Amino acid sequence: MAEEFKLGRPALVCRWRLAGRSVPLLNRHMRALSQRRVQGEPLTVNLLGWVKQHIEWSLAEDPSAVADGVLMLVVDEDGQAAMSTGAYEPLADASPEALIERAAAARAEANATGIAPELLCCVQDGALVFGAPESSARSGAATFIRQLAETRGHAVSFDPALPERARIGVAGTLALISDEHGVVVEAADAASDDGLLTFLSSSFDKLRDSVR
Repeated sequence: MAEEFKLGRPALVCRWRLAGRSVPLLNRHMRALSQRRVQGEPLTVNLLGWVKQHIEWSLAEDPSAVADGVLMLVVDEDGQAAMSTGAYEPLADASPEALIERAAAARAEANATGIAPELLCCVQDGALVFGAPESSARSGAATFIRQLAETRGHAVSFDPALPERARIGVAGTLALISDEHGVVVEAADAASDDGLLTFLSSSFDKLRDSVR
């Protein structure tokens, strides 16, 4: 008799936005996943292959999958993995303070796994500034946003001190770059409408619409 599968203590949790039972940024997410670490070790080739095959083949045929929800991948400390889908829930709080706290939690995750699933950004002097070291700003969403900004002629830089500067109000309009939520521009009364951040946010919506 086959031994019952039981997932152990989670060491890595990825939440990727779905559109029409597909993952729009799948190749970027997979590249980032291959660079993450669990217990200091890279994920196995077999696990990476299983994740991609499950998404490309099984997910599309699964009537129980939430077509426009969120795919959650959990990897435990022993390198075992499980996937599920659930409804998407927009951020309830997009205040600058809330975005800063989410980015801080993601930075703590990056210290353990190598890549932050969410990070702050802002625009300064026409350049897009990521609030993290370049080494951890390699999530699927972050690389997509970086390419979009560079394609439009904007310089991209990395400033790990951005969250601290944002706390004292010297960072300008903030946005959260997230594998799950896309680009969430801060919802503050005094926030100015930044053209680049608005473009980046709408680009995620257009990407999801294009694959439905």
